Amino acid sequence: MEQSSLFGVRLSLKQRYFLLFTTAITLIIVYQFSRHRPEVRRMNRVEGLRAESSQFTLEGKPFRILGGSVHYFRVPRAYWKDRLMKMKACGLNTLTTYVPWNLHEPERGVFNFEDHLNLEAYLRLAASLDLWVILRPGPYICAEWDLGGLPSWLLRDQSMKLRTTYSGFKKAVNSYFDQLMEKVAPHQYSQGGPIIAFQVENEYGSYAKDEEYMPFIKEALLSRGITELLLTSDNNEGLKRGGVKGALETINFQKLDLNDIKHLDGIQPQKPKMVMEYWTGWFDLWGGLHHVYTAEDMLPVVTEVLKLNMSINLYMFHGGTNFGFMNGAFAVDIPSPKPMVTSYDYDAPLSEAGDYTTKYHLLRNLFSHYHTQPLPELPSRQERRAYHPIIIEKHLSLWDSLHFTEKPLKSERPVNMENLPVNNNNGQSYGYTLYETTITSGGALNSKNNVRDRALVFVDKHFVGVLDYEVQEIAIPDGKGRRTLGLLVENSGRVNYGKTLDEQRKGLVGDIQLNTHLLRDFIIHSLDMKPDFVRRLERSDYWMSMHQQPSFPAFFQARLYVNSSPKDTFIKLPGWNKGVVFINGKNLGRYWSIGPQQTLYLPGPWLQRGDNQVIVFEEQETDGKIQFTTSPDYGMTVDVQ
Repeated sequence: MEQSSLFGVRLSLKQRYFLLFTTAITLIIVYQFSRHRPEVRRMNRVEGLRAESSQFTLEGKPFRILGGSVHYFRVPRAYWKDRLMKMKACGLNTLTTYVPWNLHEPERGVFNFEDHLNLEAYLRLAASLDLWVILRPGPYICAEWDLGGLPSWLLRDQSMKLRTTYSGFKKAVNSYFDQLMEKVAPHQYSQGGPIIAFQVENEYGSYAKDEEYMPFIKEALLSRGITELLLTSDNNEGLKRGGVKGALETINFQKLDLNDIKHLDGIQPQKPKMVMEYWTGWFDLWGGLHHVYTAEDMLPVVTEVLKLNMSINLYMFHGGTNFGFMNGAFAVDIPSPKPMVTSYDYDAPLSEAGDYTTKYHLLRNLFSHYHTQPLPELPSRQERRAYHPIIIEKHLSLWDSLHFTEKPLKSERPVNMENLPVNNNNGQSYGYTLYETTITSGGALNSKNNVRDRALVFVDKHFVGVLDYEVQEIAIPDGKGRRTLGLLVENSGRVNYGKTLDEQRKGLVGDIQLNTHLLRDFIIHSLDMKPDFVRRLERSDYWMSMHQQPSFPAFFQARLYVNSSPKDTFIKLPGWNKGVVFINGKNLGRYWSIGPQQTLYLPGPWLQRGDNQVIVFEEQETDGKIQFTTSPDYGMTVDVQ
């Protein structure tokens, strides 16, 4: 038998074949391993994304960004991979995401990057799917998100000037960026990660209150080890004032105007042109209609942008959901702020629940022409289920729920939410605040426009009316002796865009008067309805059977029994008026009968086999049951103008 030797050891032919085989297997394993090891991939990287000519380059080769926005904080973590695989299958090569400061630092100096806020896990997932990332870390993000992503505790400072070089704001930004950049810097392209660019702030040209602000934010990134390409993002008007030296300017729009492109080209000739936000749809407001932007209107614009040799990012590719109390509010060109709805479906190519749409299929076909290899097969659609209606079993009044809140504040004058001494002296960020005082007469109760945003008014726990931006005076019935006047004030969502960010304090932000007298001596209860509060409610002994007539507002409890693997569903509440739904302690968001939205998305991963705890906070009425459907109802539609 033929033999060979290795280091002086004689090998048989069979041994030689075995050695070759094991060596080949080892090399394959090392190669596959190296694809997912940043320190190994890093060795092959020389030059990241560059904007030194009329076309982007990556590793010195022409590169076009085909991007899409998916916000990790609007998607259940269990579905991150599903949504990003569908992005990849649509022919996109780049993921863009904002980073919401208000979720990552809910209290000053207390940071959360765990579970559904694990940004590093999101970046690693993108890398594993061979998606590049453009990170938009703010600190301000807009995003139709409460206060544009800025934490409300900033507003405890009565002199606060957001998005400026005001010392209090700079100090807070520096502290936050110390934490955030330590997390994201290792995921840069130059270090083997997926991040090829960072955006400096967001649409500052539409705000532009401080010439030194954008240079400050740019330096805040560079000084913390950010080395990738820097970008700014503005609409056409904002381009004049939103840029910063050393960062490539990009443009945002929905309808294509070639004059806008010429304007961008004139600002930075011989540079790559990119639409950082191509708006695939639009957001909705409570009391309005559901906005749609047809595929027939969208596709020609995207096609033309690509023909112009531009890069593009679809905002949104997948909108997701404003879970909890995180929706923003709109206050541009209207007399008073209007809150956004819970759904952030946005009429995007991938729906709120991750379904393919006509837009998706048309875009996939278009983008396929910009790839040399066939696109990945479409991931399968998530199953849904219309669970049987469930009957409310118990109720607990708002007044009894006060046992489970923080100690109330006694104050001569009203105190706004943000300045309440709760949450380790960080104030109250979201939810409701109850203000109670004593009155000895009836008459005209006038809010002096100091209700932010909407107050249910009670006398001795009996409902007498609503105060908001439109209704600023109601009649209080006459009565004998001392009575308790209560105002349950809801923060409906802080404005996320425009010049009024500094004015977004909530609750009672000033005096109210009864007849000609300013009311004094308040007891103030914070009802932020955070998970620990909901857990305490669940264990309460105050729940009453539905055989006893409920008073309003109240919490209502039911059980959803799931006898198989949990599936996505939508909750609908005909016969209810306005409130919030909690499933197994998670806040699904607000509902309101005025629409347009009539269903709430309930992700299957938030359910479990067996019993699921359902708690609904309802302000004014209920029909005693909760229904489910497989299809969303976003209300009557209107074309985006």
